[in-house]
Amino acid sequence: MRRRSLVGIGWLTAYAIAMAHVEAAVVIYLRRLYHAGDPLTVFPLATLPNTDLAIELARELATLVMIASVAFLYAKHGPRVFAAFLYVFGLWDIAYYAWLKLMLGWPTSWLEWDVLFLIPWPWLAPWIAPVLAAAAFAISGACTLLSAPAAPAPSRGEYAAFAIGVAIAIGAFLVPGLPFGEGAEPAAIYRPGAFNWRLFALGYAIMTAGLFVKKLPKVPIGL
Repeated sequence: MRRRSLVGIGWLTAYAIAMAHVEAAVVIYLRRLYHAGDPLTVFPLATLPNTDLAIELARELATLVMIASVAFLYAKHGPRVFAAFLYVFGLWDIAYYAWLKLMLGWPTSWLEWDVLFLIPWPWLAPWIAPVLAAAAFAISGACTLLSAPAAPAPSRGEYAAFAIGVAIAIGAFLVPGLPFGEGAEPAAIYRPGAFNWRLFALGYAIMTAGLFVKKLPKVPIGL
C-alpha cells in the first residue's frame, strides 16, 4: 500500500510540474505579445481585448477544473481528494514560477509584483506571497497523502479556519488592485502600491493552523 501511494504521488507530481510548464509557456507568449518591448516587466498592465480577456478567464477556470479532476481521479474519499487538490495546486504554483525563471529569467527579485488571477479584478502581490501559500498547500497535502488511509479527517473547525485564512489572504491580493478594479486608474499608468504583509500574514497563520493542527507532533504535558 505504501509503494502504491508513493507511485500515485509520483504521478501527481509529474502532472503538476508538466502542467506548470504549459502555464508558464502560455504566460511567456502573452508577455511577448502584450509586453513585446520588455517581457520581464509586468507593469503597467496591458489591456486585453474583451475576447482575449474572456479566453484568459476561461483558461484560469479550466486550470482549476483540471487540478480538481486529477484529485478526484486519484482519491475516493473527501479528505484525500482535498489533500490531493492541495498538493497538486501547491506544487503547480511553485513549479510555475520555477519554469518562468528558467525559461524567461523572471522574476528578477524576491519582491517583484505579479498578476495572480483576474476575477473579479486583478489579484496583485509580490510573487513570493502566493508561493508561500502554495508551499503550505503542497506540504499539507503530501503529509495527508503519505499517511495511513485511516488518518483522521479534518474537522469542520479546521476546514473553516482554512477557508477563513484563505479568504483573508485573497483579500490581501485584491486590495492592491482595487483602484484598477474600480476603474479609477487606467491600466496604462496603473502600478500597485504597498503590499499589506500584515493582512497576508494573518490569513496565512489562520490558514496554516487549519491545515496543520492535526499534523503537528503531540507534546506530552507534565513530568
